[in-house]
Amino acid sequence: MMGRSALFLLPLLLLAGCATSPPYVYNYIPGQTAVLQNGIAIAPPAAPPEVQVAVAAGNRIAGLPYVWGAGHSSEEFDSAYDCSGAVSFVLKAAGLLESPTTSRGFRSYGSDGPGQWITIYAERRHVFMTVAGLRFDTGWTGSHGPRWTTRSRPTDGAALRHPDGL
Repeated sequence: MMGRSALFLLPLLLLAGCATSPPYVYNYIPGQTAVLQNGIAIAPPAAPPEVQVAVAAGNRIAGLPYVWGAGHSSEEFDSAYDCSGAVSFVLKAAGLLESPTTSRGFRSYGSDGPGQWITIYAERRHVFMTVAGLRFDTGWTGSHGPRWTTRSRPTDGAALRHPDGL
């Protein structure tokens, strides 16, 4: 009897480990959420300094083209970015990352779970982030290259990570 119960529970436990992350959905909360005006993100006035700098850094590269492998140089600024290069640029500018990393590398970045101000959504082959609730991504934005957007997107297979304290 015990063997049958264990055989029945085993598949359920394995399926529970395959749970997907909830999709990203923009949810405006006055005073806590960044807003988007003509493609430019505006951080909430009460956001921590790192968040203010992260938003400014994202604004600096928003609209640049997507090029696979771009944005990983030691230069301060590049002419194009891929997903992990864009996220790396924003975090590095805010003092939250020492050097650029890959989407796979972001799967172990910082602390586990969503952050209060910044969340990294790291899949094996793609990464994007939210800063003060606003999504910064190179995909699912209606265009190619780093952009701020309020558009929803699936996050299946993403590890949610955040900088310590944010």
